[in-house]
Amino acid sequence: MADDWFKRGTFSDHPHRGFQTITYVIDGRLEHIDNHGGHSILEAGDVQYMNAGWAARHAEEAVDDDLIHTLQLWLNLPKHLKNTKTSYQNIHVEKVPVVSFEHGYLKVYSGNISGVVGPMNSLVPITMTEITFTETGKYTYNLPENHNAFIVVRAGEVEIGESKVKLKKTGVATLTFKEDGNDQESELVINANERAKLLIYSGVPLKEDVVQYGPFVMNSMEEIQQAFRDFHEGKFGPPAK
Repeated sequence: MADDWFKRGTFSDHPHRGFQTITYVIDGRLEHIDNHGGHSILEAGDVQYMNAGWAARHAEEAVDDDLIHTLQLWLNLPKHLKNTKTSYQNIHVEKVPVVSFEHGYLKVYSGNISGVVGPMNSLVPITMTEITFTETGKYTYNLPENHNAFIVVRAGEVEIGESKVKLKKTGVATLTFKEDGNDQESELVINANERAKLLIYSGVPLKEDVVQYGPFVMNSMEEIQQAFRDFHEGKFGPPAK
């Protein structure tokens, strides 16, 4: 997970291959440009899903003099999907379904939470939920079967799980499911001691070899080297501008 603050010119034209990204805008305006003619502006609360697939080439820029703050999660693609066509999906916060609970509310960006399905169309099953506590309280979050989870606290302080692990703002935690043959949802109890906000991401582990170098995520160093060769030979297409 990359927690980035940046100005225009920081993430200009660059390539990717072999993975997906989920970019969440915390503050500022994010301009996305790709080399297939795509152009969009994302604001606070908006999310962009990207499948880099075989050959993505894009730019992520702050608009004008904005100081942009984003969270970007990289998610590996299974080997058989690494050569898929590049795609992008912008999810604007006003289109994200909201689920209320006694002490706050959830925004469901991806996956099925409490019977509500988020708008993200990912190549592999992913859940992304923003949970906001408007007061002190408890919420039990159901993780899909066989999912590992990643938690980021955006505001306040929470206690996670039966052991009540404390996480404050910017704190992160990783949860790994227990492989005991009991394929069912897991309950994650979250206690907030005050107003709080957190993001929960989850997905099924791939259990494949993975090598990440620079902007590429593949299964071997040979495939990484091939990605660099393909980029320098122009196989990713023209620059994004």
